[in-house]
Amino acid sequence: MQDFTNTICALSTPYGNGAIALIRVSGSNAISITDSVVEFPIKSKKLISQKTYTSHYGRIKYKNEYLDEVLVNVFKAPHSYTGEDTLEISCHGSVYIQQKILEILIEKGARMANPGEFTLRAFMNGKLDLSQAEGVADLIASTTESSHRLAYQQMRGGFSKEINKLRYELLNFTTLIELELDFSEENVEFADRKKLLKLIDQIYKLFDSLIKSFEYGNAIKNGIPVAIIGRTNSGKSTLLNRLLHDDKAIVSAIAGTTRDFIEDTMILKGIQYRFIDTAGIRHTKNQIEAEGVQRTFKKFNEAAIVIVLIDINEELLEVNKSFEFLRNNDPTGKYIILALNKIDQLKESIIQAKLLEYKSFWSKYAYIIGISAKDGINIEKLEDLLVSNTINKISTENEIVVTNVRHFEALKRSSLALQRVREGLMNSLTTDMLAMDIREVLHYLGEITGEITTDEILGNIFKNFCIGK
Repeated sequence: MQDFTNTICALSTPYGNGAIALIRVSGSNAISITDSVVEFPIKSKKLISQKTYTSHYGRIKYKNEYLDEVLVNVFKAPHSYTGEDTLEISCHGSVYIQQKILEILIEKGARMANPGEFTLRAFMNGKLDLSQAEGVADLIASTTESSHRLAYQQMRGGFSKEINKLRYELLNFTTLIELELDFSEENVEFADRKKLLKLIDQIYKLFDSLIKSFEYGNAIKNGIPVAIIGRTNSGKSTLLNRLLHDDKAIVSAIAGTTRDFIEDTMILKGIQYRFIDTAGIRHTKNQIEAEGVQRTFKKFNEAAIVIVLIDINEELLEVNKSFEFLRNNDPTGKYIILALNKIDQLKESIIQAKLLEYKSFWSKYAYIIGISAKDGINIEKLEDLLVSNTINKISTENEIVVTNVRHFEALKRSSLALQRVREGLMNSLTTDMLAMDIREVLHYLGEITGEITTDEILGNIFKNFCIGK
């Protein structure tokens, strides 16, 4: 475990030249160390006597010369991010100035902070729970509106409140059940088994919903995978290039040009998507192309959204044969869009007839739309379908969306233990065995918020934080 009795300092803005840089100092001696470094216009002025949430102008001296003019923001314990006395020194963004101020602070008794140590101290001092601390890291790393929204919700404790509420209710029952063990010879029951079973069912239902939300939560965090699949020469590479506004994939009239998948990301209305162009589906004796087709099926299974691209000029019977695997593989959970491509080559009446024709086979699997990847016809409508599905998926499944792998694993283990509690209640399991299973559920829930933690867990969480946060 790290030593939290000393005072730490670090650069909290990105390294490099800029207009302004911010240096943080936190710990029991943060104020006295900063007082010894900064000279104020009024000689008798000291930060130790200033109120919290105040800002003060001063200058920093180095070897009898003034180094820079700075502003010092004061946050006194416990009213600070870390819960300790914390000061933020805003200086000019010269790399030389940043380094010298840090050197002076270290000379006066501070040490350089480890990655994430400010947030770790906030956790240790009860300013944040572990889930909220992880939300801070996700907030810093967020690159889209949707990932920012989820990270901010987690940082503000939305997920933690839900978990703590469940843990508190279970803890009350556990206390009563543990009490029964003390009176085992009297054969009395303090905990109402029917009420406990009802609570278990409610918690299990919520766990199931949270676990299911992880697939989309993780996808939003890292980019929602969208596979573009189709027969050879259906225009998949052209569509990829059109969506990305870039010539990412080679476009050719020669069948089988794409023999491996091509992947790139873009942001649509604040949501990041990972578009994957796959090899054309057809029977082939070419080993390399055949491997590409196998990878197409793999990407189909991995994708949250699938765009099935079909050349509108092809015969329906031949097309349906190529996608027979849809009948054999339940696509439940995937959003499938059937895009009939090359509508620029046909009259409107023929296009509408083709759309109706395809609905007979595809209506149960997909939303059907006509497009032209080459001319950009209805591409915006296709993008709107992607976005609306994503928004609906998030809003209908649960207000709380799980994005963290550690939380997902802890919820799965909690759910299994909870199922054992339910089975134990149904089968009149002995009180001591019942108490053991409930304690296991409480343990895993406690791991999420940090009620129960280890140095290893803390190390894994905070090692990826940036220094200065």
